[in-house]
Amino acid sequence: MTYLLISLPFLLGSAALWLWRRHAYASQWKVTAVVTVAVLALTIVFDNLMVAAGLVQYDDANNLGLFIGLIPIEDLFYSAFVCLVVCALWPEGER
Repeated sequence: MTYLLISLPFLLGSAALWLWRRHAYASQWKVTAVVTVAVLALTIVFDNLMVAAGLVQYDDANNLGLFIGLIPIEDLFYSAFVCLVVCALWPEGER
């Protein structure tokens, strides 16, 4: 099974949750964008360092063949999933 097929149900579920809760607080679009950019940037940097250090390896037969540095694009899916879920479930705060 490829990394894409493993990740797809989680990505679709998190996107559906985010869309369902997209009006939970006023600046949700902006917060989600900022959080996602920051987390993806950190993931790209540190995952590339882990692969370069030999801590992690990926089976080329299970990825799409698209890489950002040393990491396959699928490595960003879990970060995107977390950003969508956290931003969807973040409490409104006080009014």
